[in-house]
Amino acid sequence: MQTRNLRADMILLLVAVIWGFGFVAQRVGMDSLGPFGFNGSRFLLGALSLLPLLLFFKAKPGQAEPAKLLKGGALAGLLLFAGASLQQVGLQYTTAGNAGFITGLYIILVPVIALLWGQKTGLNTWTGALLAVVGLYLLSVNEDFSINYGDLLELIGALFWAGHVLLIGWLSPQMDSLRLSIVQFMVCALMCLGVAVIWEPGTLNTTNLISSWQPIVYAGVFSVGIAYTLQVVAQKDAPASHAAILLSLEAAFAALGGWWLLDEQLDGRALMGCSLMLVGMLVSQLPVFGKRKADEPETKVGTA
Repeated sequence: MQTRNLRADMILLLVAVIWGFGFVAQRVGMDSLGPFGFNGSRFLLGALSLLPLLLFFKAKPGQAEPAKLLKGGALAGLLLFAGASLQQVGLQYTTAGNAGFITGLYIILVPVIALLWGQKTGLNTWTGALLAVVGLYLLSVNEDFSINYGDLLELIGALFWAGHVLLIGWLSPQMDSLRLSIVQFMVCALMCLGVAVIWEPGTLNTTNLISSWQPIVYAGVFSVGIAYTLQVVAQKDAPASHAAILLSLEAAFAALGGWWLLDEQLDGRALMGCSLMLVGMLVSQLPVFGKRKADEPETKVGTA
């Protein structure tokens, strides 16, 4: 059992690396394409990359009803479209590292928003949230108390990511997760491409798609198709708390990727902010008094 858990943890760490470096691909992908054209392309490719898995993962009886999948997938796809669009547009005005850390706040926002449904949350969540808020202030708020526009978009997007996580947590027991993911990715792709046709008509063409094929493939096949599959496989053997902590490290890998591949720099204030945000994310997932309370909602993670 320990060997299986360790293997699952290592796989989840790999997923965090893939998702973290995905922020770099998302920035590079907009060298030729607009944010909606890039997102539409990558989510369409991501949905297509999951189709072969239907041959290997069979749905349980009653979990693949087309009407339920279409309704649930459409709603999930709408929230995914909102979160991914705000994230991608925000990347035009902020760094990959900032985007990774601010997006990662959804891990804390999930149990906080769940309070609206009457679910209680522990002291660890409030402690983590306080640390994250202080970190966000150091990272994004300027000396004149104004917030970077791109960081603000990422923060609003984190609210939609949190809503998406809660919705998936509600839908996943009712229907097959693989088929639900394919539907929601396809819905998100079609919505993004529709917006791109209207708002980005000069960029969404064959030449630009070909020139951006590498970041599209990484963000579509690796961040969506491969990472999603690895996450599903690993979380069969990894405790939910392990998964949340390991996958929250995608923020650190986003900052590392931005520094290594995009020459993004963080000053001392920003580094302190990122550190506090990461600690806040980790603290929010630690069990209280050695055991997570039964009524505290588990965080189902993943923003791909």
